[in-house]
Amino acid sequence: MSAATQARMDLRSKDARRTQLRRGATAVAAARVAIGVAALVWPAVPSRPWVGAGTGDGSAELASRVFGRALGGRDLGLGLGALVALGRLSREGDGEPEAESASVWVAAGALADALDVATTLVAWRDLPRVTRWLVIGSAAGAAVTGAAGALALWPEAEIGAL
Repeated sequence: MSAATQARMDLRSKDARRTQLRRGATAVAAARVAIGVAALVWPAVPSRPWVGAGTGDGSAELASRVFGRALGGRDLGLGLGALVALGRLSREGDGEPEAESASVWVAAGALADALDVATTLVAWRDLPRVTRWLVIGSAAGAAVTGAAGALALWPEAEIGAL
């Protein structure tokens, strides 16, 4: 392993942990934008794995398209907001207003993902058997990553326990 790779992976210092958590938050925000755009163009991308293909009647198909595009719009907005705030933080340094803004945007995405987990759990028995695991796993992973990233971004955050 190269010295540069080893330095990037060394998480013993608070600054190194904070940097890695910020990178994770940026990756989740970028993925959110990509999923949002895909869902607006192809609404079945988020809706089919989550709620299934429907019964084939017109109203179920319409509901699935509306649901998929609504999720796409939500993810696109949250992802773009987080990326802009994270970009401003990178350009302008760790100033408190920039850090707070980035933290709030990342936390909003984490909250949306946590609510997706809760919604999935409530409807668990009625959801497609295989893909419900994909949905809950990706939403839970994004929620945890986002929450940790939001904490790391908050000014004066103490992340030594993370």
